[in-house]
Amino acid sequence: MSTLTLKGLTKHYSKTDKALTDVNLSIQSGEVVGLIGPSGAGKSTLIRCINRLTEPTSGEVLFKKTDLTQLPKSQLKQARREIGMIFQEYALIERLTVMENVLSGRLGYVPFWRSFLRKYQGHDIQNAYALLDRVGLYQHANKRADALSGGQRQRVGIARALAQQPSLLLIDEPTAALDPKTARQIMRLITEVCYEHQLPAIINIHDVNLATQFVDRIIGLKAGEVVFDGTPNELDECALTTIYGEEDWNATTNEADQISGLELEFA
Repeated sequence: MSTLTLKGLTKHYSKTDKALTDVNLSIQSGEVVGLIGPSGAGKSTLIRCINRLTEPTSGEVLFKKTDLTQLPKSQLKQARREIGMIFQEYALIERLTVMENVLSGRLGYVPFWRSFLRKYQGHDIQNAYALLDRVGLYQHANKRADALSGGQRQRVGIARALAQQPSLLLIDEPTAALDPKTARQIMRLITEVCYEHQLPAIINIHDVNLATQFVDRIIGLKAGEVVFDGTPNELDECALTTIYGEEDWNATTNEADQISGLELEFA
């Protein structure tokens, strides 16, 4: 059963600036999808058009059979509660504690006065502790967010998104600012929690080798259009050339494997 279906999704800023053109795809329950492509291909725009952080020019975004593009702001706010977002730059409130940042994932569900006074219900607090334990940060619950490493901050972002109890995760370059070992750990964590909760996810990711290790399906974008949609095993040299252009992809893969081997040796 499809959780998300895009039909003719298009975003044109002008006649010459075409970020997305006629994107059609469906995401199934529990499916983890990697979104790859060169810089400027429209990956981040696609993710942001789904929850209307960027307004599409045309097309449909069917989330659980409801077209998000047609919702007024009040109903869109309710729909967004079910769409967790994990950002490249973490988007944490750095002066707040780790626990308070995770609990901010409940803001769409609690009255304003509770969020303003930071008075969350007991079951929300218990769930936040459980999520922090799951992402390996239980002992850091009372630490300020600005005292964390990059990998720890990304783990807080994952826990915060899960605190929403979402039906879909949108993840924008979660490993871009991380070292290779931490990047693998974060990708492993994301895919594990998606499988545990049967959460579909779309991950915008630059690292093709990392994507092929962890996702179920890869979608390749080029100049705002889908040019590849298949499994990691189907992402061969021909497909990579279609997405990125000419390159000695076998040499690139071998170099990446050698680097990964060295990282594991010295980890």
